[in-house]
Amino acid sequence: MVFCSSLMTAWAQDDADTQIASTQPEATQPDGTQTAPAPQQPAAHPVATTYSDAYELRLKIHKYASYATLPLFATELALGESLYSNPDGGAKKGIHGAVGAGIIGLFGVNGVTGIWNLWESRHDENGRKLRIAHSVLMLAATGGFVATWATAPSTDDTGTHQGLARFDNNRVLHRNLAISSIGVGTAGYLIMLFKRK
Repeated sequence: MVFCSSLMTAWAQDDADTQIASTQPEATQPDGTQTAPAPQQPAAHPVATTYSDAYELRLKIHKYASYATLPLFATELALGESLYSNPDGGAKKGIHGAVGAGIIGLFGVNGVTGIWNLWESRHDENGRKLRIAHSVLMLAATGGFVATWATAPSTDDTGTHQGLARFDNNRVLHRNLAISSIGVGTAGYLIMLFKRK
């Protein structure tokens, strides 16, 4: 009895193997002889990347500091346009300078935290192109803001014709650098903002 049930189980398994084998195409060699089907490779899973606690802290600082980016840009642009139209702005000059220093400080903090995290995430393939594009744009904007600060026009030498011409040239250069840097910085900011969507 045990022998019969073992024999029936073996026949059932042999029938199941035949049915499975008949559903798979058989490979043929160039000379026409049949070979056994090649075993299938398991699907490759993406490699998990682990980050340090310091990475997470820097990311949090970077993210929360970046919330000030667009409001600072808008404030600086409005103050700058007002001063461009009326160079004798009085208190607006001081506020314009303070907001500009805030932008440079913000970009300094976000530059350090961003570059440090970019280095730590160098082995993570997920989102690498966006991280690099964001980094390049933001570093270019940082350089532009420093150049904007360096070309700030001075009213000290406007008593002469040459001094007035230099003031006008510096004013135009300062404005163009500021608007370009704000545009590049906004593009870099929006890349990461919409990446999360």
